[in-house]
Amino acid sequence: MANNDQRRRELARKKFERQQQRRAEARRKAKRRNIVIASVLAVVVLAGGAAYASVGLSDDDKSDTAAKPSAPPSPVPSPSASESAPPEPKMTVDKTAKYTMSLKTNQGDIAIAMDAAKTPHTVNSFKALADKKYFDKTKCHRLTTSGIFVLQCGDPKGDGSGGPGYTIPDENLTALGKAAADGTVTFPAGTVAMANTGQPHTGGSQFFLVYKDTKLPPTYTPFGTMDAAGLQTVQDVAKAGVTGGSGDGAPKKAVTISKATVDKA
Repeated sequence: MANNDQRRRELARKKFERQQQRRAEARRKAKRRNIVIASVLAVVVLAGGAAYASVGLSDDDKSDTAAKPSAPPSPVPSPSASESAPPEPKMTVDKTAKYTMSLKTNQGDIAIAMDAAKTPHTVNSFKALADKKYFDKTKCHRLTTSGIFVLQCGDPKGDGSGGPGYTIPDENLTALGKAAADGTVTFPAGTVAMANTGQPHTGGSQFFLVYKDTKLPPTYTPFGTMDAAGLQTVQDVAKAGVTGGSGDGAPKKAVTISKATVDKA
């Protein structure tokens, strides 16, 4: 028959096992929660421009707490009362036509097929900006290789804070299907979509190129599809990784758009 010391040791052992089980479950829940946070916050545009928020994906066995997203870059100052934001460009594209946006980059050419019937405001905005050489000599400033798999471009400042000053309405949000239980849909590899603030109708000039199937909320306008060669170019950039070795930041293999054009297909 077990004496009191043996019973105490047995109770202590069982208590320790229960604690370990609870901690393991907490780590599993934290990982799942972080993945959802990454999907929701990874593509962010700030007022007057666009930028991603950095989100940590952690599965550190030394901590039972979920990784917290770091603060996004400082927002672009709002125009003063004496300044007025420029209006969305006047509609000039053929709403029944298909268009091609061609990006000439130092890593290879990327052709993006766009359908003005599905995303007229987005196609019209890109054409207006490209005609003004807005994207020429700009960098794709952000690559993500963890949680989501995208290369972000379209900021003339090259730091995620730039934009044309105006915003365009969301379009084509149901194209990728109904959201799953976690609130996301799959953006297939090759998809090109608009970044935004997380609020409706806040797209500007920044866009992201999906190089691997990525789950995100259906709140980002999918407006184009890369050709096979363009997708391969972005995948090659992704293989080289992020500067500094993290999963989120400037691509190690820098991407500069030397010229962007938008023409009828």
